[in-house]
Amino acid sequence: MRKILLFLLLIPIIEIAVVLISGKLIGAMYTLVLIIVTGILGIYLAKTQGVKAFKDIQQAIQNGQPPGNAMINGLLIFIGGLFLVLPGFVSDIIGLLLVFGPTRNLFKPILYYWLRKKMKNGQVILIQK
Repeated sequence: MRKILLFLLLIPIIEIAVVLISGKLIGAMYTLVLIIVTGILGIYLAKTQGVKAFKDIQQAIQNGQPPGNAMINGLLIFIGGLFLVLPGFVSDIIGLLLVFGPTRNLFKPILYYWLRKKMKNGQVILIQK
């Protein structure tokens, strides 16, 4: 929990610093336009990738397969979409990394490790029917 709180505290500080530096380097108007364009592009990408992940989940269920991998993709895309909605360059970079398939695969082992740890501690319980 402390790591999450630290993360939530550091991200806005880093975002403000990067926006101020970019405003000084390329100008305030270009910085604002760049933030808006990356936000719109990111939301579009998150939407298209999210729809694809939802279809993958449906297809896995229809084929009688567990949709675990598709659900992990959907979760990472959702988290990436949240980062893309936040204004700033650092959050946009993190969001884009989570939305794009090849870079999203870099985050999957971290999420699997976290889930296994939670399951070992009894904090996550899987119910099978």
